[in-house]
Amino acid sequence: MNRIVRNFINEAILTGKQAVVVGTGKSGLAAARLLDVLGAKVRVVDRDETVGEEKLGPLKGKAELVTGPHEKAHFADADMIVFSPGVPVRKLAPVLEGIPARNLVSELELASWFIEAPILAVTGSNGKTTTTTLISEILEKSGRRVFTGGNIGVPLCEYLLDMEPAEIIVLEVSSFQLQNCRLFKPHVGVFLNFSANHLDYHEDLDEYLDAKLHLFSRMTLDDTALLHESLHPLLDGRTFTGAHIEWFGPTSRFEAPHLLGEHNRSNVEAAWQAVKRFGVSEEQAAEAIRAFRPLPHRIEPVVEKNGVLYVNDSKATTLDAAEAAVHAFERPVRILMGGVWKGGDVAKFAQGIEGRVAAVGLFGGSRDILEPELGRHFSVTWDETLEAAVRRQASLAAPGDVVLLSPATSSFDQYKNMAERGADFKRAVEGLDG
Repeated sequence: MNRIVRNFINEAILTGKQAVVVGTGKSGLAAARLLDVLGAKVRVVDRDETVGEEKLGPLKGKAELVTGPHEKAHFADADMIVFSPGVPVRKLAPVLEGIPARNLVSELELASWFIEAPILAVTGSNGKTTTTTLISEILEKSGRRVFTGGNIGVPLCEYLLDMEPAEIIVLEVSSFQLQNCRLFKPHVGVFLNFSANHLDYHEDLDEYLDAKLHLFSRMTLDDTALLHESLHPLLDGRTFTGAHIEWFGPTSRFEAPHLLGEHNRSNVEAAWQAVKRFGVSEEQAAEAIRAFRPLPHRIEPVVEKNGVLYVNDSKATTLDAAEAAVHAFERPVRILMGGVWKGGDVAKFAQGIEGRVAAVGLFGGSRDILEPELGRHFSVTWDETLEAAVRRQASLAAPGDVVLLSPATSSFDQYKNMAERGADFKRAVEGLDG
């Protein structure tokens, strides 16, 4: 437990205050634990009526649990309301009427109030996890004590309670987390890219972009904002930060044999520009980058059978991510796509992959959105399941082809998450002859 948390406890700053935590996910429960330690009265609310007291873990019998549709009465007495990532505040507006905006915070915002170590935060529509993990590996291999978390791994509130102090806090941060941040301030902020995403959550692209830019709003000239060159049209002339701004793009500065594609050359450059602010030498970075391997479900080679390479890119939940994956190969690609639609320009995507894609194998949801436009440019088939789509494309593939799962959608039509979808792809590939 860190020094500032102990001071809050000793000075009884939150003792007796009513805190309401919305959502019983990992981040929400971490926030509830922290608030309980700080002395607040904690109420946890969740729309899911199947959530039971056992979900509260060590807070069972201490925190109040309310399930079912949210009501004004659940929030009316709150001194603070903390939102788990993925809980859309906009949709809760009717029950939050009259509650000051300053009382609404995200789990990330709450935790950041207690952090003393410098924060390095990464956001973007695609590539966040790879870049965040690469940054952490470079820092660790150069001898720094690092905490890595936020939108991946351990919530920041949990770090405060349970983990040894780190020299540098490295966070992946999503628009969900940032939307309810006002005071969160990293020392280095990285914005990798921006494309249509999460339009099932955000009202429109403007709201999505505004949420991303909360990352930079409290930064000063002592801080650095690293922005990808593709963001110039969006950000030029826009006042969104007081930080020192630097732009980056893909380079061949480092040898990264396991990170394929131009987008990963950008990610590598972003990682270098970020870590050098913490005293890492180019030689130290080069060694860590050379050894770094892609994370599961991110342009992950599975196996080559009968001259056909099978690649799992289940994490690609947007059209931009799928296009970047296609461009990572100098071989004909048979791309597998389908799931829950999140938005994007299918016609632009088709133009961007023309000449590189031999066929499109659709599966599951979004056929009505993808097939009409893609069918004008490519041979398109549809199967109900991913396994059937894999088998069909395997039967049609020629030696030298790549069968690439890069769905450009979320997985929730048939799977719990993208990892389960990726695992199903691997299972289907393992069952192929050859």
